[in-house]
Amino acid sequence: MNPQTGEIIAMVSLPTYDDNLFAQGISNKDFQKLLKDPNKPLLNHAVAGQYPPGSTFKMITGVAALADHRLQNSTRLHTAGYLTLGNARFVDWNRRGFGMCNMTCAFSHSSDTFFYQAAALVGIDRLAYWAHQFGMGAKSGIDLPNEATGIIPSNQWKLETLGEPIYPGDVYHAGIGQGYDTVSPLQLLNAYAAVANGGTLYRPRLVEDVIGPDGTVVKPFTPEVIRKIDVPGSVLRQMRINARWVPLSGHTYNLVRLPIVMAGKTGTAEFGVPDSKGRLPYHEWFVGFVPKEAAKTSSDPQGLKAIARTDSNLAFVSFAYEANTLGNVATEMAKYYLQLHYGIKKDYRLPYLLAKANFYHLSN
Repeated sequence: MNPQTGEIIAMVSLPTYDDNLFAQGISNKDFQKLLKDPNKPLLNHAVAGQYPPGSTFKMITGVAALADHRLQNSTRLHTAGYLTLGNARFVDWNRRGFGMCNMTCAFSHSSDTFFYQAAALVGIDRLAYWAHQFGMGAKSGIDLPNEATGIIPSNQWKLETLGEPIYPGDVYHAGIGQGYDTVSPLQLLNAYAAVANGGTLYRPRLVEDVIGPDGTVVKPFTPEVIRKIDVPGSVLRQMRINARWVPLSGHTYNLVRLPIVMAGKTGTAEFGVPDSKGRLPYHEWFVGFVPKEAAKTSSDPQGLKAIARTDSNLAFVSFAYEANTLGNVATEMAKYYLQLHYGIKKDYRLPYLLAKANFYHLSN
């Protein structure tokens, strides 16, 4: 997506189907086969699928904590391998924790226990408020059918839906994009695009112009603003810098070695039923953005000045359903896309990270 306009530059949903099956009228047998396929090839997963966002949602929790003055970026919280609520343990993906951590440290290393605490300070309703401001929990109005709405939990939502109040553990889970939270890839992309451009949420669009038979423009389409998000520019600037520290920290392996400046966030979201070893399957995400002048420079070797600007003309998201790989396969997908988009000849992909494994239980 171009964050300056909302224009969709490219969109892919896999697995797909053969268009030729429909060209002369599809047979009932072939149509039923597509309908019964568990991979749902007829569904545009980029728009109509909705999934837990995992740690990519920490961008919203971070914005909420800073904008509501619950934390400063420099505020340090103790991160551990887990937090307790009653008899329940809320674990960190890093079972040792990260010690004392500020927002930059926590976002770049994706500390769960930091963002549990941040979410508790913000509260579920303010967390929901900021998520809605960035377009989550609502259709964007893209010019495609069957767009998903997603779910952003609040006290009212849970009472109306489940007849129960929000519990403290729900708030913890919401802060790291788990529990009841679901978004579409498009919603997540649009939210990060708004961070990248300084706070404008655009209506995503595929059609640039409608062209008549004589080649003239019948109907032009211009950028349409959904809302200007009422958030201090300094907050978004800080979170863009925090997102740059994700690759700089080495959390994304060699992504930092790309000869371009980019920022973003990984996400891993567990779901479903545990296997015989107690392991849950999980999805993987990477969402990010690139400044207009993407090339690294000697005057700004870490790219912090470039990423602090609001001139990004590329935001992107990759998502892998039930990936269950040693590394984050969505990061590898994003890396490959960036290589192609910017004509980077060297291949930085790391195939060994695509091996089947588990972040939380490293034995296969």
